[in-house]
Amino acid sequence: MSALPPKFQDWFDQRGWSIHPHQSDMLERSLSPCQLLIAPTGGGKTLAGFLPTLVELADAPSDGLHTIYISPLKALAADIRRNLRTPVEEIGLPIRIEDRTGDTPYTQRKRQRADPPHILLTTPESLALLLSYPDAPRIFDGLQRVIVDEIHALAESKRGDQLMLSLSRLQALCPGLRRVGLSATVEDPQAIAGYLARQPDPCEILNADPGPDPDIRMLETQTPPPWAGGGGRYAIPDVLDLVRKHKTTLIFHNTRAQAEIFFHHLWLANEEGLPIGIHHGSLAKEQRLKVEAAMAAGQLRGIVCTGSLDLGIDWGDVDLVIQVGAPKNVKRLVQRIGRANHRYNAPSKAILVPANRFEVIECQAALQAVQARALDGDPRSPGPRDVLCQHILGTAAAGPFDADTLYSQVTSSGAYAALSRPDFDACLDFAATGGYALRAYDRYQRLVQRDGQWQLRDPRAAAQIRMNLGTIVDTDKLKVRLKHSRGGQPLGEVEEAFAASLTPGDTFLIGGQIVRYEGLREMTVEVTRRADREPRVAVFSGTKFATSTQLSARILEMLNQPDWPTLPGHTADWLLLQREISQMPRGDRLLVETFPLQDRHYTCVYGFAGKNAQQTLGLLLTARMEREGLHPLGFVATDYATLIWGLDPVTDPTMLLRGHDLRDGFETWLNGNAVMKRTFRTSALIAGLIDRNSPGKRKSGRQATFSSDILYDTLLKYDPDHLMMQVTREEALKGLVDFGRIEELLARVEDRIDHRALNQVSPLAAPLLLEVGRVPVQGAGTERLMKEEAEALMAEAGLR
Repeated sequence: MSALPPKFQDWFDQRGWSIHPHQSDMLERSLSPCQLLIAPTGGGKTLAGFLPTLVELADAPSDGLHTIYISPLKALAADIRRNLRTPVEEIGLPIRIEDRTGDTPYTQRKRQRADPPHILLTTPESLALLLSYPDAPRIFDGLQRVIVDEIHALAESKRGDQLMLSLSRLQALCPGLRRVGLSATVEDPQAIAGYLARQPDPCEILNADPGPDPDIRMLETQTPPPWAGGGGRYAIPDVLDLVRKHKTTLIFHNTRAQAEIFFHHLWLANEEGLPIGIHHGSLAKEQRLKVEAAMAAGQLRGIVCTGSLDLGIDWGDVDLVIQVGAPKNVKRLVQRIGRANHRYNAPSKAILVPANRFEVIECQAALQAVQARALDGDPRSPGPRDVLCQHILGTAAAGPFDADTLYSQVTSSGAYAALSRPDFDACLDFAATGGYALRAYDRYQRLVQRDGQWQLRDPRAAAQIRMNLGTIVDTDKLKVRLKHSRGGQPLGEVEEAFAASLTPGDTFLIGGQIVRYEGLREMTVEVTRRADREPRVAVFSGTKFATSTQLSARILEMLNQPDWPTLPGHTADWLLLQREISQMPRGDRLLVETFPLQDRHYTCVYGFAGKNAQQTLGLLLTARMEREGLHPLGFVATDYATLIWGLDPVTDPTMLLRGHDLRDGFETWLNGNAVMKRTFRTSALIAGLIDRNSPGKRKSGRQATFSSDILYDTLLKYDPDHLMMQVTREEALKGLVDFGRIEELLARVEDRIDHRALNQVSPLAAPLLLEVGRVPVQGAGTERLMKEEAEALMAEAGLR
């Protein structure tokens, strides 16, 4: 273990602290080219990451940029700046620390390029922007270290792919650059280490003492959870009682809409007036900052929140985390649990609140996974090519480049290590000309090759490229403002599609308050406050998580236990009844139940493949049923099953579930589906085929959608193998459609299908009949139903 320099040891002593072993190890190995530190939340991993930087700058002050810290959240960068200034000022170190995000004023950003601080705290997007300037070699001259915080979160998104490509350029500018990754929740350390490292060099993994097991349990209420739904409203009295008994409680929800509904009803029940706030990504920045400041000051007893508070901001007195609704993902649950008792070797306290009866089982499975320290996660896919296309354009904005050199840089990034030269050249050709079908259009002629170097055809295009860097593609959202308030007080945003469904007088929830829609003015939703008790609900587009593959497998194992001593009696009795009437779903077989109910015939397929995949399965199976003349009318999907209803019984479900037929049907369905156009638009924006922003103006969501629809139809007709069409297909398969989970399901069960033809609804299928979000099927079944109803009416009227 490495000893602290005297002035640092004095500072630790003054605070009554002892250096943790993993902090000492990071200091001792500070010259290692790559380190991944896995330490529990509250274990001082951020200080461990920065200690080598502070010690080096104390010993040998530098004139320029020494360390870059990269965070997935702007708020986290600002929080780290505040926390770092404490040791710097109290030890008396001559170190400048600044952050650079989208919130940083232009004058400060301009000054930072001319005179960089010693430590710069930034985001992947801001780093890519800095690298796109011709003076990037001067800005980063002397850079020693880069610290990537919450690396597990970045590794799961295109923002992380963009960051790793940026690091490959940084490494070329600064050959001795050392890389550090920090995380509390890593399910596959070797994979994340390989992701962070400069290929083919290794990355050293340091594991801190994981600390005590969390104090985590499931909420027991006198009233059993409802059979369906996801809001958890039944538990509000118990949750309010828990808030009352703790200093600060974070109440996590999986979607923004659920958070709004829960907060509204929690506030109505809050007769004591306990200070409770709400925080999510669709709220106005002013409201979020106000809540964050109140949290940091310890002024709030409870905060209803979403993934916006998942990551490592230190909020001080949080001593309880409540997760409302099944967590869907063990790693996310562990991350959220860590928000409580943000201290080293202090157990985090958390309570799970299942939103419905089936989620009791899922919550119990998640509890067992946390106790076994079994995190979940999917294998990383190859680096997406739309991000690579953007990187090529950003590199060109900085100046001429050599294709061989850039290819070597790109393949040193873990996600792109296996990228073939033909695939790289296809991306380069796309960046230069737009590809085969578009090369005749002047606007897509962006790069030219001169003297063996690729460069911008028009240097003025650099500004346009910089304005469109980044992989976060906003959904079409409209600002919500209070009418008649001075300047129109901002409340947040709602989706354009939701705003289009409103008529004056409609009410909805935003920021925990009910507002009345008054009208649309200059693309702003104008509202007034209302005191109604029951509003319409704003349909926020926040991520809807699917239960992970590993957690689904654990649930299936639990269902097939002989009995369930850890489950509440009402849930165990329900499962026993399922076993008596039908049978339990199994991991190696596919259970399909069919039963009649109220003049309809139902088919329930228990795939346990996650919500998106089960939804896709419903679309594919109803399309097959339509072709077979079975007259399907609609379906509903959850994380564990798809329930289809129609006019005719399914007597042989194996006919519907043949693997090759499903795949063929999927190909036909996908090509004509709106999912493809939506996915194409996202990839086209990231790749630079469509501009989001231009100097002096911003393209609206509808304009971008209109442009992308025309391009998609053109390429589908004239160049179906265009690079953007290939990327769109890849993204659709692993995104909204999640066909990979269906493929995994079919491979897992092969042709082992258990068909149970029942004369009544089964216990497991019953809750699906109560689910909202049923999808109607328009086809011959609907037409036949209308005809039968018309004939019945005529007969009653005495006509034939």
